[in-house]
Order: sequence, then structure tokens, then C-alpha cells
Amino acid sequence: MAERVHGSSLVCPQCASRFAGDARFCPDCKLPLVLEDHDEGAGYETERHRRLRKVKPQLSEGELVKVAWARNESEGEFIQALLLEEGVPSLLRRSAGFDVPDFLAGGPRDVMVPVSGAQTAREVLLQADVVSSQPAGRPVDPRRLLLGLLVALAVGALVVWLLSLAVH
Repeated sequence: MAERVHGSSLVCPQCASRFAGDARFCPDCKLPLVLEDHDEGAGYETERHRRLRKVKPQLSEGELVKVAWARNESEGEFIQALLLEEGVPSLLRRSAGFDVPDFLAGGPRDVMVPVSGAQTAREVLLQADVVSSQPAGRPVDPRRLLLGLLVALAVGALVVWLLSLAVH
């Protein structure tokens, strides 16, 4: 059980227990801890707090793995919202190899989740028909692609040479 500290700035939003600064979740309520509101009259909850309260602690452990691909930032945020409704935290990362500036919303994104939530995320995305249940095709070997291009270029050069001989 986490050590409860009375002078701490982290508090459980449900049971109001206070915790040390290194705690992340309330062991009793299983909710993410939030910063204590020092202004007693404020009584408001930010959008960030509402989103964090949906995260299930058991789905937030481990390295990040890719579970989906989005065509742009808006589509990625939609996928993130689907995952968050099931308690899976996620992160959008610009897909490698695209030269669109980071400040633009265009360009593909990888949807990353912790390894503990990957299976749940895949199930949610399959149910929502966001990803296919069919495994992705085998990637093309760059050497094989280069060889194919060289063969096509050689055949094209041979055809041009034969046509030039036939014209003369």
C-alpha cells in the first residue's frame, strides 16, 4: 500500500486520500492521482483530469508498442478516444519517413500503447473496425525491389535499342 502523507500535493479524486509525490494511482480506488487543489472554492475539474481518470493502471505498464496507423492527426485522436473509453492510454507519434513539418496536422501517425494494454487495444480497434484482422502483407525487401527496377530498366533499354535498329 502507498505511504499516505498529509502534506503532499497528490490526492485521490474519489476518496481524497493524500499520497507521496512518487505515487501514481490510489491503491484503494485504482484511480490516477491528481494535484491537490489549494483553492478550496474552485471545485472544477479540467479535461485532462477527466481523461486521466479513465486510464486503467493495469493497462499502463511497459514499453510502447504500435497498435494502429492513422492517416492524419485527427484520425489518430479519434483512435485515441476509442482506446481511452476502454481505459487504454495511448500516444500519437509521427510515422517515420514523412517530411511534413511537425506543426501541421497532416501526415500519418502511429498509435502507440503500453505493452500491457496492447491486447485490449487491438480488441477494441477490431470491434470498431479500425484495423483489419488479417495480418499485414510481408514487407518488400529493398534489394529485391532494386533488382526488379534494374531489370525493368534493362528491358526498357533493350526495347529502345531494338526499335532504333528497326528504324535505321
